[in-house]
Amino acid sequence: MTAVTEILSLAQMAACDQAAIAAGTPGIELMNRAGQAVAKAVMGRWPLGQVLVICGPGNNGGDGFVAAQGLAQAGWPVRLALTCALEALKGDAAIAASRWGGAVEPLAGLILDGVDLVIDAAFGAGLSKPLEPGLVQVFKAITAAGLPIVAVDVPSGLSGNTGKTVGDFAPISAVTVTFHRKKPAHVLSSGRQYCGEVVLADIGLLAGLAQVSENTPALWQAQMPWPGPLTHKHSRGRMMVVSGQAWNTGAARLAARAGLRIGAGLVTVLSPPDALAVNAAHLEAVMLAGFDSDADLEAAALDADVVVIGPAAGIDSATHSNVMALARTGAVLVVDADALSVFRHDPDELFSLLDRDDVLTPHPGEFERVFPGLLAGSVNRIAAAQAAARKAGAVVLLKGSDTVIAAPSGQCAVNTNGSPWLATAGSGDVLAGLIAGLVAQGMPSFEAACAGVWIHAAAADRFGPGLIAEDLPGLVPAVLRGLF
Repeated sequence: MTAVTEILSLAQMAACDQAAIAAGTPGIELMNRAGQAVAKAVMGRWPLGQVLVICGPGNNGGDGFVAAQGLAQAGWPVRLALTCALEALKGDAAIAASRWGGAVEPLAGLILDGVDLVIDAAFGAGLSKPLEPGLVQVFKAITAAGLPIVAVDVPSGLSGNTGKTVGDFAPISAVTVTFHRKKPAHVLSSGRQYCGEVVLADIGLLAGLAQVSENTPALWQAQMPWPGPLTHKHSRGRMMVVSGQAWNTGAARLAARAGLRIGAGLVTVLSPPDALAVNAAHLEAVMLAGFDSDADLEAAALDADVVVIGPAAGIDSATHSNVMALARTGAVLVVDADALSVFRHDPDELFSLLDRDDVLTPHPGEFERVFPGLLAGSVNRIAAAQAAARKAGAVVLLKGSDTVIAAPSGQCAVNTNGSPWLATAGSGDVLAGLIAGLVAQGMPSFEAACAGVWIHAAAADRFGPGLIAEDLPGLVPAVLRGLF
């Protein structure tokens, strides 16, 4: 099994650098390792050709000087352009520049004739102001010429922490070589679109205690609830889903079928009286039970291990009362869609009902309703989800192409296998069911949410164009087989 891929903020990465230096590794040695990793990435991916290295004034530029030297020593023709005066370089970057035996070209008037590949070592992840217009024009000319770009740490113009451009421009790279651990810009979709293939290079830093990881099977596969030889349906858990009214029943059935497909032993749709007939007409292995009131719902759910409420439930007093009733049962709650929005005027009331094992699954609009201003006021989606989980006292799953899953403890995962084919009605209902189905089998809620998100996307990718939500549950077994 591959290792968990941690994600570090810039401050955490700087602390790792300083710890290595304090332990006796000179900064210039770390720079040498980083620059050589860039040269290795180039030589392993492209045939011999002329490389243009664009270096900036800081340590990112120093990495570029080392990469240029490594490529030149390996027989590659290398040109190097500097965004500032050579005399302006300081510290380790100045040492790296002094070891470069070739010419240094000014950025102004740069000619691209004969160049096959560009290494972007202009500015790193800590950039705080927009790129200078002259550098922007150079990168635009490189793009227009169709030249591949290899970025050092992050593409210039991109903030490593926010994953957004500083200003309105960053070049799109074919490959980004980063060091020790990925940064938010490499995994959040706003930044990932600029990075291309992300190569993670080991430069000899010590592992930290990061709370944020990339959502891969390495994070949760050991806790997947596979059945054993003595397993029976009752031991695989009882999952329930609350249906909407007669004209809004499909979403609950999607969630229920997804939970059954991922392994929950007994799945029941809890239905209001007017929806019993329509649900009965569409259910087979999924069971059906009726309820007339929130008290009836509470009684019906007393044996449940987990209950999904929200898909097409209706934003009304009945849904409000039903959430409160289910909170009294002791079952884990997966609170989705309408069951979130119904608390938009008093989110604290919702939070008071929740336990640490409950899971909230908002898309950005629903997130804003229950955590107003938190997304816009946070440095990135990771920080927003972490703050929301602490505030709610429950697992929060902030949906999107880079879904973020956060636990109240601060543990967090960013999903990077998101599929564009999931942009279809009902896919979120299936996701809620997948998570609940794993929880029903005893998987911890945070890991179940992470696994559900990854499996959901992997299933969608297996189908591709034309996917609709009804297809998703049937695609899950093949994904599970691969994991097993």
